[in-house]
Amino acid sequence: MASLYSTARRLTGNQADAEDLVQETFLKAYRSFDSFREGTNLRAWLFRILTNSHINRYRARQRRPAETELDDIEDLYLYRRIRPAGGIGRSAEETLMESFSEAEVVAAVEALPDIYRVAVLLADVEGFSYAEIAEILEIPIGTVMSRLHRGRKALQKELYEFAVARGLASAPSEPHSESAPESVPEPESESES
Repeated sequence: MASLYSTARRLTGNQADAEDLVQETFLKAYRSFDSFREGTNLRAWLFRILTNSHINRYRARQRRPAETELDDIEDLYLYRRIRPAGGIGRSAEETLMESFSEAEVVAAVEALPDIYRVAVLLADVEGFSYAEIAEILEIPIGTVMSRLHRGRKALQKELYEFAVARGLASAPSEPHSESAPESVPEPESESES
């Protein structure tokens, strides 16, 4: 399944680890196929195995992530700092997204802490609903919503740096601009089970 590999590639950041993760996913699915219930969403079941495998690998590498607060980053931080661009009738989002290369967006997504990156990828790239993500990650829907909110805020912060470099947003040292938010947050100590 191409979308499994694509998501694994985004989660791991490199081809070899993504291939290992997908292979591990299919192996685990094969070994536990007897637990698969007919009528269940096969795609969501495979994504659950994939994300759980990735999370287990991540936990093994990093037992306790550093904690940083995201609450001081206002919503729509990046969009409020975009300099007016030509195009009458074009939204700030359209102007902004056309200015970034695919590599810059991928780099910004890959810079997110895993706990947020997984939620953002499943929702915004793979198109899963909150309920499906909650099922895949085995967490409450409220936690999914929180992780998506925090992940998207952190993504805005990452893209802000690209926007400043491209002249689309005011740099923090320019007059009338607020300072840029602190570094990308690590996940809070949320229940992951």
